[in-house]
Amino acid sequence: MLLTSFLQMLPILLVVLGGYLLSALYSLDVQDLVKVASDFFLPALIFISLTESNLTGQAITDMAKASALVCVLLFGAAILWAKLAKEDIRSTVPPLVFMNSGFLGIPLMKLWGGMEAMNLILIYDQVQGIFMFTLGILVITGGFSKKSIFSMLHSPVLWSVVLGFLFRLTPLSMPQSLVESFTFAGEAASPLAAFALGVSIRSIKFTFSWNLITALILRFAGGYLIGYLAVMAFGLTGLARTVVLVSTALPSAMFTSILPLRYGLPNQFASTMVLTSTLLGILTIPLSFALAG
Repeated sequence: MLLTSFLQMLPILLVVLGGYLLSALYSLDVQDLVKVASDFFLPALIFISLTESNLTGQAITDMAKASALVCVLLFGAAILWAKLAKEDIRSTVPPLVFMNSGFLGIPLMKLWGGMEAMNLILIYDQVQGIFMFTLGILVITGGFSKKSIFSMLHSPVLWSVVLGFLFRLTPLSMPQSLVESFTFAGEAASPLAAFALGVSIRSIKFTFSWNLITALILRFAGGYLIGYLAVMAFGLTGLARTVVLVSTALPSAMFTSILPLRYGLPNQFASTMVLTSTLLGILTIPLSFALAG
């Protein structure tokens, strides 16, 4: 099982490695890559997946509720950890709460379980995205402000989720040419996201601290246990169960190392968490699949 899971991850790892190696040969701006992936290709993928998905309304609701519960419980655990470790909540909580369910999780689930698994993690990821661009920004900025509210409303990912759900509730159907256009753009999201992740790793500086070890345990082991609680709470089985369990224990989201910089905060802890957890993901992700059965 571990070898099978690793082989399923191999295409992603090779694309991530390609981004890492090419960033040494060319001047690649990771923030530009992230913006292109998250503001154009990823919204296209989200919108077409929501509107054309064969998932039932119950499956979507259950996945959304599980993702929301995971986020709430992780927020509580992360804030408690930050207080006990005497770390700054604004710069340390986000990488503990938010996992890389988008740039890493989406291509991972597509390779593992096909379109159905990918559609499930899209729902999971977009609920996470809503929390990241609302509560996450509020935590980083220290509370409500015009800048935080503007950042929430300015997110194409957030609007693609809203429009996708609204369109799904209507009896309308898109012309086939539009379906093919959104599908064509959406298919580029996963490889571009993996490539951007590889480029970002080169710019991250590693700094060791004892708190890093407990933070990694919370991200992986704590994440998996909280995912298990969510699975039990909503009675998820089959693909949905595996998607939640594996996704909740994924490495820290790349955005958590970028957002602090936008608001004038140090990102050293977040960057180290992203780098270390991503490298450890080579071992922890196959293990999560094995434990999920």
